[in-house]
Amino acid sequence: MLKLNNIEVTYLNVIKVLHGVSLTVEDCSVVALLGANGAGKTTTLKAISGLLRAEEGEVVDGSIEWDGQRIEKKSAIEIGKMGIVQALEGRRVFGHLTAEENLLVGAYQRKDRRGIREDLDMVYNYFPRLKQLRRNIAGYLSGGEQQMLVIGRAMMSAPKLMMLDEPSLGLAPILVSEIYDIIKRFNEERKTSILLVEQNVRIALSIAHYGYVMENGRIVLDGTADFLKNNEDVKEFYMGLSALGTKKSYRMVKHYKRRKRWL
Repeated sequence: MLKLNNIEVTYLNVIKVLHGVSLTVEDCSVVALLGANGAGKTTTLKAISGLLRAEEGEVVDGSIEWDGQRIEKKSAIEIGKMGIVQALEGRRVFGHLTAEENLLVGAYQRKDRRGIREDLDMVYNYFPRLKQLRRNIAGYLSGGEQQMLVIGRAMMSAPKLMMLDEPSLGLAPILVSEIYDIIKRFNEERKTSILLVEQNVRIALSIAHYGYVMENGRIVLDGTADFLKNNEDVKEFYMGLSALGTKKSYRMVKHYKRRKRWL
């Protein structure tokens, strides 16, 4: 469904952030985009969703294809209407609206009232806590409740591709596990493709089918979730499982094979 082919991104026509990034999200799959802070993961999502322009960023080379149609020059509104939705990092809710009003904002482009009501019930089924809090002002919800709300709002848009940016950030482990179980269920039950940006490598690979590792604006490693979970460099650098008791950067790893650019 989604294919990035050697995209390069700059901000202010000067600062290059992405250097030939290529990746694919197959239909109905969960793909994890992994890497440390500053690797370029969020910029990749914004390049796909069209939000770069709001930050004076631009895709200057390469292509982004959605169902065979190039979208890198389209606006965020046009891309949203095509079924691509991004849940931004940082639990961004409309703090003055109720929880239910926040969810309904996610369906603002939809005209099918019956479908909207059914999807609202679906979100409440996934997140029973939100149903209890539906009349509460969103700004006063806890961090975990706001994260549920952000994901639920994305679900309300009936997405074909849902992109989640750091859904586990700042949450207790038990809540992280609950949210990831729901993301997995949503993928399986609704057949929605998911592109997931995450620093918590273990939890991301527990539900992903495929994964890409980013470093300094480049894809340096990719493979199935099982391959990445068992890769010694991924285990050492991103999971803290070094047999030697020390951490290292990928720049210090001499034996991993850098991924060739796609033509």
